[in-house]
Amino acid sequence: MSADLLVLLIVIVTALAFDFTNGFHDTANAMATSIATGALRPRVAVAVSAVLNLLGAFLSVAVAATVAKGIVRLDAVQGEALIVIVFAGLVGGILWNLLTWLFGLPSSSSHALFGGLIGATIAALGWGGVIWAHGADGVLTKIVLPALLAPIVAALVSAIGTWGIYRVTGNSDPDKVNEGFRWGQIGSASLVSLAHGTNDAQKTMGVIFLALVAHGTLTKNDEMPLWVMAACAVAIAAGTYLGGWRIIRTLGKGLVEIDSPQGLAAESASAAIILTSAHFGLPLSTTQTATGSILGTGLGKGAEVRWGVMGRMTVAWLLTLPLAGLAGASCWAIAHVIGGLPGVLVVFALLIALSSVMYLRSRRDPVDTGNVNEWPGDTPDAGTEVAKDAMPVVEDGERDVSAGSPAPETANRSAQV
Repeated sequence: MSADLLVLLIVIVTALAFDFTNGFHDTANAMATSIATGALRPRVAVAVSAVLNLLGAFLSVAVAATVAKGIVRLDAVQGEALIVIVFAGLVGGILWNLLTWLFGLPSSSSHALFGGLIGATIAALGWGGVIWAHGADGVLTKIVLPALLAPIVAALVSAIGTWGIYRVTGNSDPDKVNEGFRWGQIGSASLVSLAHGTNDAQKTMGVIFLALVAHGTLTKNDEMPLWVMAACAVAIAAGTYLGGWRIIRTLGKGLVEIDSPQGLAAESASAAIILTSAHFGLPLSTTQTATGSILGTGLGKGAEVRWGVMGRMTVAWLLTLPLAGLAGASCWAIAHVIGGLPGVLVVFALLIALSSVMYLRSRRDPVDTGNVNEWPGDTPDAGTEVAKDAMPVVEDGERDVSAGSPAPETANRSAQV
């Protein structure tokens, strides 16, 4: 096996590793509210999300084309130099994803990837190597502008939707309303998962396409290979099934106490915005969209919002592009100074070492299906009426009778799956 081919294989493996981290980092975007309200059990939720992410990855390649051709000036770099840029950008994106996951911060996996690629490109080619603006294309138009607008639009849409729901159902039996909306959440959360696959899985497809163009396997005008689509779909689905419980807890319980009507409004707003962006080839941050939708439901209902948590999320959003870019630039510098295959291997070893450190650190304070709905500092009876009435779920899927679960005849009427 030649050194060039080995480098290409390492880059493809790293790209799929990023796709895997994207999956478990962003599971919360689709399923946090359904898990929080009890519409879906945690393991059922991530399984449904994984399957629909897999299917969604095959629905469109518009976002993949934007990533593959809309960030790096392909006429300014080629061959091994482009492969190293792509590799360094991926490593920067993975490290930022894992760091924010460790702290339970729902930052944007998309912006982590873009930041890593932009940082590596600037380090290698200078500012001119990045397509900042080119008509309707470029980083500013396709990445920065949607990043600013998505959470605002999502919050506005979900706030209006939540307000309307409570106006219509205000005189109805609260128990029946909550039960009905829990069933509705199964559909809306599934739609978000499908939308996530159409957007996020394609970003990694675009990166692998870049690497294949650099290697000479493809030209920039070729179609996306089916094996690339399939590999990325499987990787993001596997990551989704793993379940990013730390981030699910933050979105489901940390920002706003959510009941099922709010959950349906948030998920519907997120799905509509993500699917629209995928249609127009905008590599939108699904994390920022989902967070904005959840925030909007709190505002629409007039519920308490934990603004401190929102503040930490916002800081993470603002830091994602520059710090992932710094990580990508640093990885490129290390690989460039050492040179060739040894440089790539050193950076790959560094990625494995730092990833292992963060994983081991996370084991000191584990979050899983048993405590994903427990926000630190909350009292057992805190939260909304829905939180009080929701049936506790434990790891093996049995109801915890000692915690006050409803009588069997009541439990059977629940929409919880």
